[in-house]
Amino acid sequence: MANIWATAALWIGLAFLASIISIRLGLSVALVEILVGVVAGNALGLQTDTWINALASFGAVVLTFLAGAEIEPEALRRHLKASLAIGFAGFLAPFLGAAAFTRFVVGWSWPQAWIGGLALSTTSVAVVYAVMVETGLNETDIGKLILAACFVNDLGTVLALGLLFANYDLHLMVFVVVTAVTLFLLGRVTRFVIAAWGNRVSEPEVKFLFLVLFFLGWLATIAKSEAVLPAYLVGLAIAEIFTHHRPLMLRLRTLAFALLTPWYFLKAGLYVSLPALVSSIGLIIALLLVKMVTKLLGVGPLTLVFGLERRTSAYTTLLMSTGLTFGTISALFGLNNGIIDRTQYTALVTAVIASALVPTWIAQTWFLPRTEETPRAPADSAVPRPGVETELVAERATREDG
Repeated sequence: MANIWATAALWIGLAFLASIISIRLGLSVALVEILVGVVAGNALGLQTDTWINALASFGAVVLTFLAGAEIEPEALRRHLKASLAIGFAGFLAPFLGAAAFTRFVVGWSWPQAWIGGLALSTTSVAVVYAVMVETGLNETDIGKLILAACFVNDLGTVLALGLLFANYDLHLMVFVVVTAVTLFLLGRVTRFVIAAWGNRVSEPEVKFLFLVLFFLGWLATIAKSEAVLPAYLVGLAIAEIFTHHRPLMLRLRTLAFALLTPWYFLKAGLYVSLPALVSSIGLIIALLLVKMVTKLLGVGPLTLVFGLERRTSAYTTLLMSTGLTFGTISALFGLNNGIIDRTQYTALVTAVIASALVPTWIAQTWFLPRTEETPRAPADSAVPRPGVETELVAERATREDG
């Protein structure tokens, strides 16, 4: 389509359709947007252009920033040792296992294998957080430990993506130094901006945060890294501020999920080829199994070391096996930079999508913790839905604000 308004109407119409489907089926809206993108790309011949790519990139950066900002600093400090150990193992085991599988069994090149390892090393903070809220586990120690470990896991993925594919030159040094200084000063500067100009119609605090994300993203791309790397760190740096300014967090989340992230997830689905999916179904199943088995081997023993009983250990391991956002980001990075082709991308993204559903369903059906310290799920949701993260997070923020 040559008309910008017709193109925008079509894309937003697809995003609206995805929202309705996600509500009716109880699935993550991000997951449904990817699936709608798959159908639109294969059946409607939907394509991207420069401004759609820009909005999609912005959506990925803001989503990554919000994921980092969701982590409660106090919970991370309280469970630091366990979350670091479990989260690091949750990243390293599937990263190395999937990379080795795609390199030596499937026959991909090393750069392609690294992308495969990164895409399958992630944990879906969005899916896990939604499950935690719906089951009431977010108010328990085990729930906070799982969320903190998920953050460490995804941080490992984001750092590895930046380190493996960056150019080690002066640009990278400038990026690292400027990012470190920015993170060190960001908390106090953000507090000053909120105190001096916050809660205005013009939203200066939101524009300030976007300025930081854009600036560091620009430096990251110059260094041949990925803009999501500093975005995740920026989110963590101001997470504590957001615990005291929940309306600001809610406004950013509303803007992201209503306007920005649909472009990213629809675009991610757009590149999935249905013929390639059919021809690669065996590889897709194998990749999903590799991710789940390596997560089990990496995370399972450590959960027992840190005193979790077997049912809770299995539950934690399965939730750590989920994936969605960062797995898709890693695969799309590989496709956009010519590291993997569309067939490889299709296999990886489909396996990532499956990992958002299969481990969650198994965990919620057979391994949901039932202890005196762990609240039970409501009677009408014995098998909670593995998604709807936007609505759940918004509801929680509204309760806290009230």
